Amino acid sequence: MRAIPVRHYGRWISAVVVIGLVVALIIAFSQGNVRWATVPEKLFDPSILRGVVNTIWISVTAMALGLALGVLFAVMRLSKNPVTSTIAWFYIWLFRGTPVYVQLLIWFNLALIFPILNLGFYKDEMTQVMTPFLAALLGLGLNEGAYMAEIVRAGIQSVDEGQTEASHALGMTRTQTMRRVVLPQAMRVIVPPTGNEFINMLKTSSLVVAVQYFDLLRAAQDIASTSFAVMEMFFVASIWYLALTSVFSVGQYYLERRYARGALRTLPPTPLQKIKAKLSSFSNSKAVA
Repeated sequence: MRAIPVRHYGRWISAVVVIGLVVALIIAFSQGNVRWATVPEKLFDPSILRGVVNTIWISVTAMALGLALGVLFAVMRLSKNPVTSTIAWFYIWLFRGTPVYVQLLIWFNLALIFPILNLGFYKDEMTQVMTPFLAALLGLGLNEGAYMAEIVRAGIQSVDEGQTEASHALGMTRTQTMRRVVLPQAMRVIVPPTGNEFINMLKTSSLVVAVQYFDLLRAAQDIASTSFAVMEMFFVASIWYLALTSVFSVGQYYLERRYARGALRTLPPTPLQKIKAKLSSFSNSKAVA
């Protein structure tokens, strides 16, 4: 019997429709009132590059703060102490339940409630203490800590309880068990969503314009206000955000592969390994021919 493949006309029709929509979108933008020459001209403007550096800096520092708080409050949430677990639950509930934009505004306007910051050993005006960078760091970092706490908690709970029992049988304390046994195994579950959270942080950092922090979006808006190239500068900012998220997505991919070792017998080939394998098979087939 000769098998005749089924014809999938719907696939061809949908492909033609999608290609037609993409072409129509490209034509629409090409004929729109956009000065496309401005985009490559401003792409590497010194002000834009400074905004890119500041965006990366605030994203990395806020993510580091969120990760540290996430581990802390995840352990507190799993604690058998009702006080610490309740505090952790309240923190997660509060910061996950309010918009990050509102949190940024609250930190930036904290001087309306506390004009003077008095810690006993340190006293100064709140407007001098709560700089745009600090307001952005607290707003993004504390909000991220609430989400990371749930991610870390899920990773910790994914480790079999027998691992904890075995470590206790060896004489390890609860802290040593968490640091040496549980967390290293939980990283396999924690890393993928953490990478997604960091990529999301890169995009969410654009909200710091509300607290007057100079980032990529603020740089684009400043140039747009003087050059009147509003849409063009938004395209410039979008290109940089796409570039940053793409680079960190590659890093996330290889970090996930590292922590997948031991969980999988054989790791799937990387894109470069696939290309090398195809080139090798192609060269071998040509040699045989």
